[in-house]
Amino acid sequence: MSVPRTLEIPPDEWGRPRTGRQLPWLFLGIVAALLAGRFLLAPQLTDPGLQTWATIFVAICVQALPFLVFGVALSAAIAAFVPEGFWTRALPKRPAVAVPVAGLAGAVLPGCECASVPVASGLIRKGVTPAAALAFLLSSPAINPVVLVATAVAFPGEPLMVLARFAASLVAAVCVGWLWLRFGRSEWLRARGHHHGSFLAAMRHDLLHAGGFLIVGGLAAATLNVVVPREWLTAVAGVPWLSVLVLAALAVLLSICSEADAFVAASLSAFSPTARLAFMVVGPMVDLKLIALQTGTFGRAFAARFVPVTLAVAITASVLVGWILL
Repeated sequence: MSVPRTLEIPPDEWGRPRTGRQLPWLFLGIVAALLAGRFLLAPQLTDPGLQTWATIFVAICVQALPFLVFGVALSAAIAAFVPEGFWTRALPKRPAVAVPVAGLAGAVLPGCECASVPVASGLIRKGVTPAAALAFLLSSPAINPVVLVATAVAFPGEPLMVLARFAASLVAAVCVGWLWLRFGRSEWLRARGHHHGSFLAAMRHDLLHAGGFLIVGGLAAATLNVVVPREWLTAVAGVPWLSVLVLAALAVLLSICSEADAFVAASLSAFSPTARLAFMVVGPMVDLKLIALQTGTFGRAFAARFVPVTLAVAITASVLVGWILL
């Protein structure tokens, strides 16, 4: 059966794309936007404050991204290759004992706070007691061998500073784990579980998810880094308790990776050793990019309770250990 020739051409009422009329206007719009950016925005890009902001933002992301990839890869490996009951068998049955064991386990895993969040999420999804996983989350970026060696290099001839950092960080991590074990509720903790079919699929999803929150935290940290005047810091260095709180707040705002924060702390020579210890203990446990990662991974209800408790415990542990050892 032959098809009538009139059916080979669509009727006019079907409508046809008018690309010939739209493309010139689209091209002109792009050209106009580029010209406006060239003459209006380009002069602003030479501002020293903006250049400093861009440098800090890029430095935070570049410094943290390798460790984030490492943590995501480890989390994906846990999800894909580790049997369901391995972690529950490896840790003590009693949750109160599992918390310090998990805290000590953080000493053997090199990585920063960006890596610890996806790893802790993977542990919870595998059935580990949340209190133990959270203790590992806090201790891993603070007491692993890479961080301790970096601290020893930053504070040559001061082995007590290395010991104080290890002790205060471990005490804070274990205490927060025990507090969560006693007062935490399961509805506050939303460890996102995604059942992907392969290691690569799990890693790709978690990397895109965590990387977005890392960028958000990096943007906020870079902005605050430029806004806060350095003169404010030197003015409070001589007040003991205020100096501890100021450096703790500075650690939250700067969001420096734990492998590098000891060198920054060592440069703050106007502050007391205890204040600098608080800077190194608080930073790997509470900072802007870590808050963003925790919020995206575990939910707002978790971060709203976990962050202030961790900050208070970390400052208290720093003061007590600093008073004893430093």
